[in-house]
Order: sequence, then structure tokens, then C-alpha cells
Amino acid sequence: MPAVVIVGAQWGDEGKGKATDLLGSRVDYVVKFNGGNNAGHTVVIGDQKYALHLLPSGILSPGCTPVIGNGVVVDLGVLFEEIDGLEARGIDTSKLVVSANAHVIADYNRTLDKVTERFLGSRKIGTTGRGIGPTYADKMNRLGVRVQDLFDEKILRAKVEGALELKNQILTKVYNRRSVEVDEVVDELLGYVDRLRPMVADTSLLLGDALDADQTVLLEAGQATLLDVDHGTYPFVTSSSATAGGACTGSGIPPMRLTRVIGIVKAYATRVGEGPFPTELFDADGERLRDNGGEFGTTTGRPRRCGWYDAPIARYAARINGLTDFVLTKLDVLTGFERIPVCVAYEVDGERVDEMPMTQTGFHHATPIYEYFDGWSEDISGARAIEDLPVNAQRYVTAIEEMSGARISAIGVGPGRDETIVVHDLL
Repeated sequence: MPAVVIVGAQWGDEGKGKATDLLGSRVDYVVKFNGGNNAGHTVVIGDQKYALHLLPSGILSPGCTPVIGNGVVVDLGVLFEEIDGLEARGIDTSKLVVSANAHVIADYNRTLDKVTERFLGSRKIGTTGRGIGPTYADKMNRLGVRVQDLFDEKILRAKVEGALELKNQILTKVYNRRSVEVDEVVDELLGYVDRLRPMVADTSLLLGDALDADQTVLLEAGQATLLDVDHGTYPFVTSSSATAGGACTGSGIPPMRLTRVIGIVKAYATRVGEGPFPTELFDADGERLRDNGGEFGTTTGRPRRCGWYDAPIARYAARINGLTDFVLTKLDVLTGFERIPVCVAYEVDGERVDEMPMTQTGFHHATPIYEYFDGWSEDISGARAIEDLPVNAQRYVTAIEEMSGARISAIGVGPGRDETIVVHDLL
């Protein structure tokens, strides 16, 4: 049975939560495989809106088992706060499973994240300050605390002591902050043990057994391709692997088990934080996209930078991830624009470049080359088939599909769970 990957094909906030929720009732497991509570998904069901930060979107689908994979970094305080918030609204979270190998965000990671960003000043990355990057750094430096370590106090204390030997030197001597006490960190983490223990499992074994039993597994990325630590607009990226390759390392599912890779792409483009963004708008059109699209971060509330659709970026995402399908979201936000530009290539140092420039310098200096499409004014929220869309909207979808490197299999025409045109089955 299939293991299906959903990834963001731009800079995040494309609507992956809605796409996952669209499939949630038809899959057995939904796995978050990277990131932490530094990004969020918003899912609208009826008149209810749910903002998810750390939990997989499958938590909202009855009968589906949500899994936090080994590639995720977990802030346990946020985890239980989010669980409590959903249960207060009548959502059953009892099926949640957490990987024993996932890394835990300790308080000193959050502190270092915030003070480092302030120290960088104009060179800041634009992190959320939630300790994500420092926790992944600890993981790579083999100083990290994993979920399983909380069940052995001796190991937990030894790991915290080892981490703080260096970090306290940095906090006190570089940043003029107070040192962190080992007991403070250990006591806080041990306070979660009783509630956490029943959720923890060997999730790679669980998911392998599920696939062997002909069950369907959906792997859900946090962030997006252009924020991937290897393939994104480095250094203005996240600290994890947000591409299809990361789905394998972050879940323990081998590549040969993947049957479909779905890229989520907005009908325009947005970005949060620092870094290059060739089609970014600084005019009334940019404000209009932000207001019409509700472009404010699910996790931070920060206003998102807005711009026009970038076809070279979509092609890049299709190639890096091996996309089989696109889900195009927020087409309705473009309603009312008389003319809609689409970036088809860039000009870099006076030359046309049809693909994403190889170097950071080239991409920073890329100027978009646009083709223009006639807009539409009709309300499209009731459309449930391509033929229901205005002719100009159909032409827009067809054009960007031809430019983007994979077929468009679903189109979002509104925020609601049912406000979607399904062109091709995604499973």
C-alpha cells in the first residue's frame, strides 16, 4: 500500500494542512517527519478553524493515527498545551504516537535561539526563536536529548550536564546571560514523563508494519522546499530536511516504499522571515494579496511577504522532490485582479536565466521576467470542477501547470475543507 509524501513547494504556508486534511479520512497514519513548533498548519472544518503547530494534521481525522516522527524536534510543553487545547474542543488525541528517537527542545535551546538572533543584528536569519535550530545543532553535535532519554534519569542528567558545559560558557561569557542550572532542566523534562510514556513507540517499526499490512501512510512536511537546509535559499532556511528525502530519514520509511510525492503550491507566493524573494511586492497589490489571503503566520502572527507565482521555483521543487502532483491552493485570493503576472524566468546580470540560479548571489540579484494573464471577477468558491471556473481562471491554471513540472491534481477555491476541486485522485 502507498506511502505518500506531502511537501511545500515554495517557502512554506502553502496550505499543506488543508491538503493533508483532504486525504486524512482515507489514510491510516499521518506522520510529521521534520521541524517542530516553528511552523503551523491552519485547517478549517465547517465553521471551526484549527491552528496546529507541532501536531500532525491527521489529529483532526477520526480513525487516523497521527505520528510525530524521529526527524521532529519536540517542545513537550507546547505538545501538551496543543493537546489540551484540542481536547477542550472535543477532538480525540488519544491515538497520537511519538517517536522514541525524536529530539527534545530544552529550555537552554530556546534561550540560545533568541539571544543569537539578537546578536546577529542585521545578519539575522529570521527564526521563530523557539529553539529549533539549536536543538538540531545539538543533534548533529551528538549533544541532543531524545525522547527516550527522559525514561532514564541517569542518562538524561549526563546529557544535560554535557550540553551545559559549553552552553553556559557561551551564555555567560559571550551573551552576558545567567547560566542554566542542570537541575532546572532535568526537573522540567522529568515532569512530562508520566504523561508522555504511553505515547512513545518505535515509530519506524510501527510504520513499516502498517505498510506491510496494506495500510496507507501519509508523510507530512513542515516548512517547505525553499526552506530545506540543503536545498533551500541557504542560510535563510530552517534547520531540517523539508523535502521528500527528509520524509525517509525523518520517519524510517525507505525510499522504495514511497509511491507518490505531492507538492503544495499557492496560486501566488509568500515568505516569512529573511532571505531572497524575487517576485516580492511592496505595493498595493502585495497588501491586497496579504489581506485577501489572510497572510499572517499561524505560529508567529508575523505578516507574510507576498508576491506573484514563481514558475522556476515550482520546477525546482518538482525536480528536487520528484513531484508526481501539485495541489494548487488559494486560487480564490486572485479573484478581482484585472491582470495577473507569473514569473517565467529571471534576469541575472543582464542575462535570462530560466531555472533557479545556482548561487546565493545570483538568486539575490535575480529580477523576475513576467508573463501576464487576464484575471477574473467571479466568485469561484462554489466551483467543484475545472469547468465551473471562469475561462480566465482555467487558462491561468493550465498555464502554470505547463510551466511547473508536474500535473495539478487539486485546486483550492476557498479555506473550507470542502472548497476544493479534485482533478485527479491523490491516492
